[in-house]
Amino acid sequence: MDLRLLRFFVAVYEEKNITLAAERCFVSQPSISNAIKQLEAELNTPLFVRHKKGVDLTDEAHYLYPLAIRLLGDINRLPQLFQQRTECLPLKLANFPDLSQSQLAGVLAQLKQQIPNLLLELVDHDAPADARLTLDMFKAEDEIFLPLWDEDYVLCMPPDHPLASMEKVPPEQLHQHDFIECPPCEAHQQTIGLLACDGLAVNLVAKAEHKTQVMHLVQAGLGISFLPTGVLETANQLVTVPLDGPRMFRRLGLCYPSNKTLNPALTAAVKVLSQYAVEKR
Repeated sequence: MDLRLLRFFVAVYEEKNITLAAERCFVSQPSISNAIKQLEAELNTPLFVRHKKGVDLTDEAHYLYPLAIRLLGDINRLPQLFQQRTECLPLKLANFPDLSQSQLAGVLAQLKQQIPNLLLELVDHDAPADARLTLDMFKAEDEIFLPLWDEDYVLCMPPDHPLASMEKVPPEQLHQHDFIECPPCEAHQQTIGLLACDGLAVNLVAKAEHKTQVMHLVQAGLGISFLPTGVLETANQLVTVPLDGPRMFRRLGLCYPSNKTLNPALTAAVKVLSQYAVEKR
């Protein structure tokens, strides 16, 4: 169907006069009349009753009018919709899996709030991306690390564990307790090394590559372990106790390239998160 027919119909419907509709549409009166006849023929129904003072509206005209308005509105919005798509700022972010969900949500909310046309895509930590939300230890030589938040390590255990009632746990109290190790974790290696200096050792009963896996093993009752507070946000059934010793923590932030021009979305994200980090201090 020719959209001009619908436009002419709307004009006649609203003006209730073919002459006024023709003036409104900047066409001749015969053009409007012929268009209405063509539309009535295509729909196989009368839309107007002509008389000397104008036209009367039929029930079919009343039925067609809102449909025509909606269709013409959708057509008129098409250029705007495509313009909005071209104005979107796509940003692909890789994120480390074992981190604070509340902190991650806060960062993502800040990005969306400050960059309304941001088109955000989250991918796995090792997948190709514009930037990464990750640990400072994973920063590559050709990257800049923007710190966003810290997560302290605490000793976690089931409520019935002998150490669960202590306010702080001295390192020597860990001697011979069943311990679940995360080999890549600097805090675990620091603790094991600290004990070794005094001739002490934990009893290694299990290993896991990821902090969430360690948490599951602790929940299963296999042993105790050190975990960052961010991972423990959902572990309500575990007891956490700080270590009476040097602070152990990990730093998370945004890693982005230092040796190439940043795309507009990443440039905006770095600006927003730089201010976000300052406000959180």
